[in-house]
Amino acid sequence: MKLRMLITLAASSALLGLLFVGLGLNSRDLPSPLVGKPAPPFTLESLEDAERLLTEQDFIGEVTLVNVWATWCSTCRAEKPLLMELARGGIPIHAFNYRDERDAALRYLSVSDNPYRTIAYDPKGDAGIDWGVYATPETYVLDAEGVIRYKRIGPLTRQLLLDEVLPLVETLRAEQRASEVRRVAQS
Repeated sequence: MKLRMLITLAASSALLGLLFVGLGLNSRDLPSPLVGKPAPPFTLESLEDAERLLTEQDFIGEVTLVNVWATWCSTCRAEKPLLMELARGGIPIHAFNYRDERDAALRYLSVSDNPYRTIAYDPKGDAGIDWGVYATPETYVLDAEGVIRYKRIGPLTRQLLLDEVLPLVETLRAEQRASEVRRVAQS
């Protein structure tokens, strides 16, 4: 009887210890297994034109950001002014409208600015699952070949842009220019 109680107590303590450690982890710091790998393939309707199909190829060809957002996401709204600044500054931004209603998303964009070049409509979250979306908003940086080089869970902040995102974008753009110069020189 005592042995059984000790085993139960030990198992309960171990489980509580794991729970305590897990609660202390910041989900925004979770490493993404997709960083360093090509953007997962998808085929989705364009949010703005249901007749137009978008794929991951629409996000590729230059260094770009991919933002996952929804109208029901208050933090998505909070980060939107920063996305507008980035877009005005010449950084291309593509997006997934994630688990949202098309009419609500179109209404939202009609009464506010739109920083996105293309928006893939993902009402069921299928592409989001393949991209490893935990929550909205999320932002990815893709290099010109479509390799995910950075992932941020949660809203972007000005400091995060200055410290992490913009330096990475500039580095990737420099790599892209150098690659293009080498390609021309070899021709």
